[in-house]
Amino acid sequence: MSNLDQNPTETTCGGTQHTPTTPTLELIHGHNVALGGTRNTTVHRTLPDRTRRMIGAWCFNDHYGPHPTTTPMDVPPHPHTGLQTISWLIQGTIHHNDSADHHQTFTAGELAIMTAGHGISHSEQTTTPQTPTTVHGYQLWTALPDNTRNTTPRFDHHPDLPTDDTTTLIIGTHNGATSPAPTHTPLIALQLTLPPHTTHTTPLEPDFEHGITTATGHATIEHTPLPPGPLLYLGTNRTQLTITTTDQPTTLLLIGGQPFEEHIVMWWNLIARDHDEIATARTQWQQHHPRFGTVTGYTGHGHRLPAPPMPTTRLKPRGRTR
Repeated sequence: MSNLDQNPTETTCGGTQHTPTTPTLELIHGHNVALGGTRNTTVHRTLPDRTRRMIGAWCFNDHYGPHPTTTPMDVPPHPHTGLQTISWLIQGTIHHNDSADHHQTFTAGELAIMTAGHGISHSEQTTTPQTPTTVHGYQLWTALPDNTRNTTPRFDHHPDLPTDDTTTLIIGTHNGATSPAPTHTPLIALQLTLPPHTTHTTPLEPDFEHGITTATGHATIEHTPLPPGPLLYLGTNRTQLTITTTDQPTTLLLIGGQPFEEHIVMWWNLIARDHDEIATARTQWQQHHPRFGTVTGYTGHGHRLPAPPMPTTRLKPRGRTR
């Protein structure tokens, strides 16, 4: 998905923050952002935030829906570098096309993960509905480490993931199970689906930092209410997490990973290590350079997205918080 703020500015993540040595509870409220060439999709973005840029290598977290719509999601072709996109649906269906000639329709509970590497472009659309449909899900990015950030682009679709009564393992290893998703740093992503009036405990990796968000229903974590919207940052040094639900079925997304210690620059849809790399990638996208290829199969009403103007000052790699 494209990072289409009206006035895109530099977003930076990196490794200057001292990793917490005790658990913490830090509520990140996030903000709404309009996406898409026709700006018909609004998402709630909790990463990056002014005070918390990353959780492990996770550097971008958009939550969209649930909302019935007769207007399909339509994100025209746009580029990515230096990251992985993780598409996770709770409801609905999306079709993916990319410049590496991958064409895939995926639905709720199926993982779509695109490794941009050196450079790729893609589009995302819901199938055109004859009647109103509901789309609800998350779009997340992870930053690729320096040793693999220029890898060959790829796309992976995993319709069958490790699942038990409460937990779907999206990425990583948990409770003896391992997701088939390719990763480049130690990561975890879980969907937890809990009934009303339940207290549930899930094990955590203490070397990871974690964050959790509620998609539907309402949860409480250590006396902290967590309605849909905010992201609760949990810090490190936790061996388990206890979640209590209220009177509604509740779905949550838990993400985490080893703290990402590299300095990176994230601007628009691109991740690099300095201003010049970003400027070069932007120019190449604007000039239809072979680096980003051509997306075929896109049937939406938008056009190939132009890159926004570069800022008037040089982009600087910074720490994981300002």
